[in-house]
Amino acid sequence: MQRHEFVQQLWLDYVHTHSDIGALRLWPQSTTADYLTLVTLNHGPFAATALTGSLARMGYRSVGRYAMADKGLLISLLAPSDGGSWLILAELQMGTLSKAPREAIEALVQQSHPQDCKGHNLLCRGRPWPMPSWALYQQLLTAHPLAAWLAVMGPRLHHAGFDCTQLGEPLIALDQKLHELGMPGLNEHQNGVFAISPQLHHRFYPTTSQKVVFGEGDEHRVCLGGLSLVQKHAESTDGRIAEVLLPDHTRCEMA
Repeated sequence: MQRHEFVQQLWLDYVHTHSDIGALRLWPQSTTADYLTLVTLNHGPFAATALTGSLARMGYRSVGRYAMADKGLLISLLAPSDGGSWLILAELQMGTLSKAPREAIEALVQQSHPQDCKGHNLLCRGRPWPMPSWALYQQLLTAHPLAAWLAVMGPRLHHAGFDCTQLGEPLIALDQKLHELGMPGLNEHQNGVFAISPQLHHRFYPTTSQKVVFGEGDEHRVCLGGLSLVQKHAESTDGRIAEVLLPDHTRCEMA
């Protein structure tokens, strides 16, 4: 698979899952996201070490690997060889979960079909294991929100981040437009995965909760991702948004 095809499949899966984002017409549909945040877990073929190897063959270069102990995450920052979207691969460390939820999600993941566990395209193929029950989802949600999200979604694109400068409008104007469309942003300086650097103005817009059929046939509404808009405090700040996205005081660069 070529990088263009991979990103296209990621995006199609994303807008199919989040139809309210797919319906937005606030900027040209051809606009490239500054970064794409993918969530996975450190288990077998879904581990970041396995995925980054496949992504490297498509031209993604590792430019940083960070530990966020307070979130139980290892984060890999990957830059494409062209001017396309950077990838932020957030890997949930299952060892940070307590015994019961860890064993529960491990048992779920181990039911994955082998054909759904091959190559980087598993990131846009959907959930490779059976749908959890509502009770298991709630148990995982209490233990760690991303564990619950992964149980329902599988390794996948959680949200896209856009640079307001590239969109041609300030964050305050776009924020108002999204609010009018029924997508109010969160005031917290986070995006459902990790905290955002104070060097940036940022809003995260959760998508509308949607009805999901859980493993025992019962239906419940849950929010499964969102959209980020980001703007630098000063245009003199060098580099891409993705390069300064993670806050210095919460990350630890690893060799």
